[in-house]
Amino acid sequence: MNNIDIKNIPTLLKSLLRPVLTHAKVIFILTIILLSGFLIFEINRLTAQEPTPEQITEQLEIIKRLKIDQDTINKIEQLEDQNIAVQSLFQTARDNPFQD
Repeated sequence: MNNIDIKNIPTLLKSLLRPVLTHAKVIFILTIILLSGFLIFEINRLTAQEPTPEQITEQLEIIKRLKIDQDTINKIEQLEDQNIAVQSLFQTARDNPFQD
């Protein structure tokens, strides 16, 4: 085995790091390019991923449907019939629901 003296460690490290330090810029640029490529690949993979049918049904079960009883519907229709301004408001909303 090779006996390493503690006093020789700095010189050994310098001799081992010399090639790395001479090409530090190239190593840095290659590292940045590889990381960027990996991130682009992962983003592309994740955006192309479709939800499974189980995930879709799970999310649909979370949504709570609005339930209006018949008495409330009758009351709203009665109030609509009594007020002309509300009738025109409902009618324009039915004709063009995306109008402000």
